[in-house]
Amino acid sequence: MALTRSRAAARRRRWTAVLGATALAVAGGALAAPAGATTTSQPVEFQTRCVPPPIAGIPPITGTTTAEITVDKSSPKVGETVTVTYTVTKPAASNPVDLALPADIMTPSGKVVLGGAQSGAVTVNGPKKNPPVPGKGSFPAFSMTGTFTVTQAGSITLSPGDYNIHTSYLMELDTPCTVLNPPAPVSETVVAGPVTNPNTRALSLDTASGDPGVRVTVNGSRFTPLTEVTVVGRAGAAETADRMTVTTDSEGAFAARLKVNDVATTGIVAYEGAAWDPDKGAGPAAYKVVVPAPPNSQTITAAVTAGELSMTQAGDAVELTSVDFGQGGAATGDLRTVTVKDFRGGPAGWSLTGKVTDFTGTGGSLGAGNLSWTPACTAKAGSPSACAAGSPGPVGSGGATLASTPNGALTGGEFTIDAGLSLDVPAFTAPGSYAGVLTLTLS
Repeated sequence: MALTRSRAAARRRRWTAVLGATALAVAGGALAAPAGATTTSQPVEFQTRCVPPPIAGIPPITGTTTAEITVDKSSPKVGETVTVTYTVTKPAASNPVDLALPADIMTPSGKVVLGGAQSGAVTVNGPKKNPPVPGKGSFPAFSMTGTFTVTQAGSITLSPGDYNIHTSYLMELDTPCTVLNPPAPVSETVVAGPVTNPNTRALSLDTASGDPGVRVTVNGSRFTPLTEVTVVGRAGAAETADRMTVTTDSEGAFAARLKVNDVATTGIVAYEGAAWDPDKGAGPAAYKVVVPAPPNSQTITAAVTAGELSMTQAGDAVELTSVDFGQGGAATGDLRTVTVKDFRGGPAGWSLTGKVTDFTGTGGSLGAGNLSWTPACTAKAGSPSACAAGSPGPVGSGGATLASTPNGALTGGEFTIDAGLSLDVPAFTAPGSYAGVLTLTLS
């Protein structure tokens, strides 16, 4: 993309911008706790030391950081996933320069330290989102989120850990901030409980198929002892007329001889109580009713061969519009059309994702998060699957979904995927051509 001011002027503005951008190591934008969170968290204060990149010429910043940890589950069970939000509500310093800093140049990341019943650290990341910061003004707060799986029952403490601010304003810079006397105070505690009453009931059949009216032996184990159990045929999620009741023995086992007449029966389940309950039942165990051919007939069969999941694209290069130096704005264009063919004929859907590298050139680089897209997806008439376009927004180096289809009883089809592209170029980006590589992955 062509930019038109002198390199000397660009360089002066660039160094001024570097001083402001690196100071954002202790800046951010506040986020609330996740919707539905049940939290007992409290803000805590701790000493931090933030080290701007050497190129900025700013000495390390030592001061008090105020932060808070919140979770979406305060009483999880072992094996459950907990979402953690680490919010720096009051950074240790303010913007040290007179230069006002632009919006959306900062991407935070960090760690939440676990203690008590479970040790380790949770990696948390925040969006590239911050309001403009006036010269010598106070920095706003910022939030980062991540998840961890509960592996131990008991009280698990969560404390703020080290964090890092990555800034993308003419240059890609990092400013790490470390806790001076780790660990920081505990901000949140979750009380994890053990898995309660797991369902271990099991079901097996002596045969997987039979003619209409044939009795199949259904063996059950680990049900509640001396309890009535319903054994019934299934056609998908619906129950068929093939049904009987038995009583378990003193060890919770039974053997039932179920007569299967309904040709729609595709499986057999067993459960305690008046209706199916996955916590008190077992199955379905697969079963097929074989309908014999009538006399003097010929059975004619034909096979449909499954194909592959494949992707093609209409080209491998996209030229975005130019942006003027000093003006900045969006360099726009269109993704080369992608065609996905899903000829597998099974129950699985697919997902098409993309990730992009930083845009580099002779004048520096633009972060991968500066590229956004607006996806669109169209299914060819007659395709069993419906195609869902991904959400508009940044692509980034971590990747985003371009399009997908859901799982189903029968999936497949042919799909055309497009996207409008927009590269956010800051006003005083050094003149030159910038290039990044967008990689698409179909799975």
